[in-house]
Amino acid sequence: MSDHHHDDEPLFPLEMGEHRFTLEDANQTLTNHDTSTVIDNDDDNRFVDNDTGVDLTPTNQIETVQITEKTVNPQGERVSPHDFQLLKVLGKGGYGKVFQVRKVLGSHQNEIFAMKVLKKATIVRNAKDTAHTKAERNILECVKCPFIVDLMYAFQTGGKLYLILEYLSGGELFMQLEREGIFMDEMACFYLSEILLGLEHLHKEGIIYRDLKPENILLDAQGHVKLTDFGLCKESIYEGGQTNTFCGTIEYMAPEILTRSGHGKSVDWWSFGALMYDMLTGAPPFTADDRKRTMDKIIKAKLVLPAYLTLDAKELIRSLLRRQVSHRLGNGPEDAEAIKAHSFFRHLNWDDVYAKRYDPPHKPVLKGDDDVSQFDTKFTKQTPVDSPDDNMLSESANQVFLGFTYVAPSIIEDMSRSHFAFNNGHRSPRKILSPETAIQAFNFKMSGSNGMMEHPGAASIEAMDTGDSVNPMSSSASRFPGKSTITTKQNIVNTGLPQ
Repeated sequence: MSDHHHDDEPLFPLEMGEHRFTLEDANQTLTNHDTSTVIDNDDDNRFVDNDTGVDLTPTNQIETVQITEKTVNPQGERVSPHDFQLLKVLGKGGYGKVFQVRKVLGSHQNEIFAMKVLKKATIVRNAKDTAHTKAERNILECVKCPFIVDLMYAFQTGGKLYLILEYLSGGELFMQLEREGIFMDEMACFYLSEILLGLEHLHKEGIIYRDLKPENILLDAQGHVKLTDFGLCKESIYEGGQTNTFCGTIEYMAPEILTRSGHGKSVDWWSFGALMYDMLTGAPPFTADDRKRTMDKIIKAKLVLPAYLTLDAKELIRSLLRRQVSHRLGNGPEDAEAIKAHSFFRHLNWDDVYAKRYDPPHKPVLKGDDDVSQFDTKFTKQTPVDSPDDNMLSESANQVFLGFTYVAPSIIEDMSRSHFAFNNGHRSPRKILSPETAIQAFNFKMSGSNGMMEHPGAASIEAMDTGDSVNPMSSSASRFPGKSTITTKQNIVNTGLPQ
């Protein structure tokens, strides 16, 4: 594919129709709040501190959202917090904690899971938060894909919601990026191919992901990819559908989100391009020392591609980072198919990618199923304690959480086969490689095969000094100055688990 230049294509104006997003106002609102929140509200920008839950906006307009009860399989296993032994803390935030747990009662005894605990009293303060929490749980139940984390159980007590998810011991892709500094084409191609299939599956289900970043990409024990954290997803968006929510992590946000000009599935392909750029260069394409300048760059700065990138990589990145949505690769009914056909992925057989027949370039070194070495010791060294369930909601307030309970069909099938009787009883910034550092090239290898698939890599690596600063407000210290996640209120700080 030719190396066409589109860096100077027309830019989005700041003013789009009747909506004008004021960058100065947003920056002033977010000042001194390194991890902040914007509630999914198409009419208002509402900023909430992720750690304290304090509303930072002048007014607090609450939209009424009705959540109806969903039928739950009556044959499902009845579970409670007492069925799980707390092992380690994996993350925590303003809404609760994520624990590593072992199931000690019922089916799947002794298996390791991740348990996400959310406080109802905090969530129910705003109907949008409640809707997002319910939506995340529903997406986890309904969307089944090899590259999306699995929900095993969902249940509730008087004051808390519990999501029991598969434990992915490989940790975040962020950690792998931090160790490697940058990826060669072959390594990036492997991870991007599995991420692409995960996004494709979401889009086919009418779901926009909207928060693709290294912290939300997990690795299993073998090194394969799984997407996590569905708190920012938008449901029921099919071909041509749009929404106006201002949300995401700034460095990976598409310009049409920043300008509030309406956005569809193509925002995920912009984020995909930004992530690819990050993998191959060590940082997202548009960064600055504060949020306002970062947003300004995303909207109007020229895309700079390092000379050492391969022609295929440059062309794909340019095609994904088109500000004009109609020109962006992946826009339109073809969606992911257009990206899968790009020459950057020409050595892949997509059926083999889906079947996980390619050996991952990195397999985590783990001592056992309960290994937590890939997670932040800031959390794993803490004593795991699930605080008392003392903030009980009224019966009427609890109505919004009807239908939250869930048992995975795979567990119900296991129960049926076995006739089981139940007992009711801070990170450092990315270390960019220097020219003297040897880089081991990765070649695609099929599982169970000795044959290698050739794929050209970058010829050389130039020294890069990002000057990144650590973000003390985030559980995963930011690699970029002023980086913040603009998320729905229930999101727990980056943990490497569904948030």
